[in-house]
Order: sequence, then C-alpha cells, then structure tokens
Amino acid sequence: MIQNFPILLAEDDPVSRKLLEMSLTKAGYNVVSVANGRKAVEKFTEKFFPIIVTDWEMPEIDGPEMVRIIRQNRTVGYVYIIMLTSRNSKADTVSGLESGADDYLTKPVDLPELMARLKTGIRIIKLERSLRKANEEIHFLSITDPLTGCYNRGYLAEHIHHEINRVKRYKRSFALTICDIDFFKKINDEYGHQAGDEVLKAFVNSLNKNTRQKVDWVVRYGGEEFIVVLPETDCRGVAITAERIRANVENMVIPFEGNKLRITASFGGTCMNDKTPLQKSNLEAILKRADGLLYLSKSTGRNKVSIDEL
Repeated sequence: MIQNFPILLAEDDPVSRKLLEMSLTKAGYNVVSVANGRKAVEKFTEKFFPIIVTDWEMPEIDGPEMVRIIRQNRTVGYVYIIMLTSRNSKADTVSGLESGADDYLTKPVDLPELMARLKTGIRIIKLERSLRKANEEIHFLSITDPLTGCYNRGYLAEHIHHEINRVKRYKRSFALTICDIDFFKKINDEYGHQAGDEVLKAFVNSLNKNTRQKVDWVVRYGGEEFIVVLPETDCRGVAITAERIRANVENMVIPFEGNKLRITASFGGTCMNDKTPLQKSNLEAILKRADGLLYLSKSTGRNKVSIDEL
C-alpha cells in the first residue's frame, strides 16, 4: 500500500514544492515537505522516511550533501532517494548518483514519470524489507533451540563473554545455574519421546516464567540439561532463583494423552564478581564449577539446589 511509504520532499521553490506535494498527496502518499536540505536532515532525524524526493540546488545544505549525510546514518530500513534538478549533463547525473541518490529526474518534473519512478522505489524497498526479515529469521533459527525456543550452545559461547567482561569492567556480579530434569530417560522410556518433548517445553516455560524477562536468558545445553544465565546476580540471588524454579517444577502437572506427568529438577549454581581470580573468570571454569555442584545435587538425592561461589 502507498500509505505505508511516507515521502520526505525537500524543495526550496515554494511553487514547485506545493505542486509536488499536492500531486503526491493526491496519488495517496503521506508527504512531509521542507524548504531546504538542513530541514530535511532534521525531519529525517526525528522520523524515518523510506522515500526522499529532493531538489539539487537548495540553500544551507544542497541535495547531494543532504543525501551524503543521510547515507552516513544507520537507518531502520533502506531509503530510496530521487534527485530533482535542472542540470541534465552526464557529469551531473553521475555526480548526483555518486552522492548516494538512487534515481535522477530533470526539471520540469514529468509527474507520470515521477510516479513510475516512485513505484520502482517501492518495489526495491519491499524487496529489501523481505530480505531483511528473512535474514532475521535465519539468524534467529541459528541461535535458538527449535523445540523449546530458548537459546542454544552457540549463542552461549558467543555472548557469555560479554557478561563476564561486564563484571570486571563495571564491578558487577554475575551468576549461572545448570539445571537437569531428574529421571528424564524414564519419561521417554515409559511414555515415548513425544511426552519427553512436552516435558522439555513445560520445563523451559517454568524457567522463563521464574526469571527476569529481557535480563536473564535460558540456554538448552544438551538433552534435558539447561543453563540459566543471571547477569548482575550474586550467590544469594541465584540460590533464590534456582529454588523458586525447583519448587515451581515440583508442583507442575504436565498433561499428556490423559496422563498427568510430574517431574523434578536438580540445580548447580555459581557466581562471580570483579574480585574473582582471573583463572576462574572464564566459561570453562564457570561451567565446570556449576556442573560439579549439579552432580552434588544429583548424588545427594536429586530435586535439590547446590550453590557456591567460584
């Protein structure tokens, strides 16, 4: 729909600006018009415009310089820019396109031709949007577990270092807990792998429900083993979080084909701060410590939380 493509029009001649604005509005575009390049840059800073139609010769900031400024900024999507000018030499055309414009029209502007060029721009913008969406979906699939929707080990390996570095840089705390569903193999053996999948999804739902949204993050580490990363959390905080999850999991009822499945989970958590020795402040050391504490919970009866600092 044309209404989804607002146009920023920059034209210093008031008569030309008014005629173009009226024609574009009549064609269904939502037009914002300004009298020079400086005002166009200001408007673009306030609001994103996917299409810009600009005159070449304007006071304060001319068309090519305005285009260069806009191209230097990161935008939420592609900006299709059409340059309007009375210049018609090949050198001028090349100069306008090299400044970052996508298309070039000579004055006086032929309105049907402008409308056709705008439709070309819309097709390009739509293609860019669909490609960007596809790339975002591919990236999402590459970092998430397809069954549970939580992050995968690749995401953990890539992002955990940012959390560890932040501890040292800003003198914060950081915690992590490994959790494992008790007797998960027994569920698969007795009820089948479909039941196991439902249990895994219910377990991750409990992890997400009992952690801080957009702060903590959950990783499927392997099989029925998960990691909860808790930025800016000390040992007391991870103990409280793990115990809250443990109790919630113990009280869950998971319906499956007329059965009411119940599970428990064991936890091993650890924490660090800016005073933690450097040799312990790496992913391998943190996971080794948390895994050892998980084994302690498992070996002393399961359905337990074991926490200690690095």
